[in-house]
Amino acid sequence: MALNCGIVGLPNVGKSTIFSAMTAAPAEAANYPFCTIEPNVGVVAVKDKRMDQIAELVGPQKVIPAVVEFLDIAGLVKGASKGEGLGNQFLGHIRQVNAIIHVVRCFDDGDIIHVSGRIDPIDDIEIINMELALADLESVQKRLNGIDKQIKSHNKEISSKAKIAKPILERLSETLSEGIGARTLDLDADEIEAVADLHLITLKPTLYACNVDEEAIEEDNEYVKLVRAHADKESSSLVKICGKLESEISSLESEEDKAEFMESAGLEESGLEQLIHAGYKLLGMRTYFTAGVQEVRAWTFHEGAKAPQAAGVIHTDFERGFIKAEVYHCDHLFEFRSEQKVKEAGKFRIEGKEYVVKDGDVMHFRFNV
Repeated sequence: MALNCGIVGLPNVGKSTIFSAMTAAPAEAANYPFCTIEPNVGVVAVKDKRMDQIAELVGPQKVIPAVVEFLDIAGLVKGASKGEGLGNQFLGHIRQVNAIIHVVRCFDDGDIIHVSGRIDPIDDIEIINMELALADLESVQKRLNGIDKQIKSHNKEISSKAKIAKPILERLSETLSEGIGARTLDLDADEIEAVADLHLITLKPTLYACNVDEEAIEEDNEYVKLVRAHADKESSSLVKICGKLESEISSLESEEDKAEFMESAGLEESGLEQLIHAGYKLLGMRTYFTAGVQEVRAWTFHEGAKAPQAAGVIHTDFERGFIKAEVYHCDHLFEFRSEQKVKEAGKFRIEGKEYVVKDGDVMHFRFNV
């Protein structure tokens, strides 16, 4: 269950530069619009100090971290939903991700062309949000055009689902036609499920990534303040990231050099780490571990998942044939230094199907299929 994020924004806001720095993938970065022709895909290992500590104590043959997948989507422009620029062919890629990272330019640089000829982060955000809303509107209206026929269907299941979906689709159509995202409707879980197959872009959780210069890393500049206020208004998250610094960090070979560079730049963690942590929080994702002499591995699950669901992250057979789970928390391993000592301290437990998995649990599943 990897975190999967689509990176969107206007041309020349720094998307591809940031993507390349984060993933070390060769995304073309150039000082002109539409330099990204196909969506670049990068898979990044999630740094987790707990996993390193577990591996140090267990001594496995290999260590496998959790991963995050980033998709760098070509720069969208006003009219993208109607085919302007590179058109809506790229909007389809966004529909497949878990969350959206919206990169906003929050720095001045006369040498880097802005597609609109001026720096206005809120206007940039509104252009992108409008295009995404109009793309969603097209999907909703297509569904509405055939909904009455589905309601009259002799298939009771199809008819029932259509009756439930129609008022939701009508609300969505009204909101999206005004260029307002579907997230603002605060649909409940059942309503979201009724339109889930549409994969609406504006229903996806959004994280604003302010691309700033070095001076704004510690203290917000006026552009960031505007974006922060906008994000707060729509209950979205925000991360500041300096594409220039991220590029310099990624060019360093050793972790020691990177740590030294970040310290000199006043960074406690890289922009990539900030984005990943914010993404996990945004989607309510947590991590448990499996640990043995063959491997130590991190697994991502949704907060609130019970033991069988967490087991299903490894393989569906684990969930289907779940019997019980052997569980202890990584903090107890760090305290007692070995699994045997954890057992002797009474911190090793056997849990059943109703156990709610905790972030940092170390688990071994018993199953039968």
